[in-house]
Amino acid sequence: MTMTRNPPPSPAPQLLLIPGLAGDATMWRFQSAVLPAALRPEITEVHTRPEATTVQAMATLLLEQYPGPLLLCGASMGGMVAMEAARQAPGRVLGLALLGTTARPETAEMQALREAAIALFEQGRVREVIEPNVTFAFHPTSAARADLVQDYLDFVLRAGAEQLVRQNRAVIARPDARLHLPEVKCPVLVVCGEADQLTPLACSEEIAGLVPGAEFEVVADCGHMLTMERPEVVNTLLTQWLQRGGWTA
Repeated sequence: MTMTRNPPPSPAPQLLLIPGLAGDATMWRFQSAVLPAALRPEITEVHTRPEATTVQAMATLLLEQYPGPLLLCGASMGGMVAMEAARQAPGRVLGLALLGTTARPETAEMQALREAAIALFEQGRVREVIEPNVTFAFHPTSAARADLVQDYLDFVLRAGAEQLVRQNRAVIARPDARLHLPEVKCPVLVVCGEADQLTPLACSEEIAGLVPGAEFEVVADCGHMLTMERPEVVNTLLTQWLQRGGWTA
């Protein structure tokens, strides 16, 4: 008599939260506490490693560090890394949540601004660059909150000049993700703050239009720092995305 064995169950995917440029766990502190423990949520720091000199390298390092199936939730530069990881390993990335990001390559205007900032970072003049950036990073109502602004300044200053230089150069040289987004098969959630000045609404609309079946949400009264400015809304959207994907009860 021939014995048949049931195949072993597929491993549950791991949920990775990918910070933006100069970001750390502070960006995700409101999310990490409420996401399902069964998905082993983790805030990745691959973007801080010295060898993470390009968005492509960051994605490769992430895939090497975290084996198996993955759910990737990236904000800003983290979204660029998530999209690149999906290009490199489409069979392993089961879902994408892309928050306040862009698939477009760098524009000449933004490259010039980043190059000027890099020159100041290399002189140690980090605070001089970062403090005025608050008005671009946050919605005006959020920029008036001293606690949010201080948290933002703290984690960017904590990253330091070396990381700021390396990560800005990586963003300048980022690939054009629009070329592969139509091939993405996994469930994709795209979220943007309605007043995002760093990755404007049109960038997220473009991503959602390129990915078949992508869901698109706009968060009112919110700028670029979605996870910090409107954590309750972001938490709800992420929870619903996970539920729709069948990754949580």
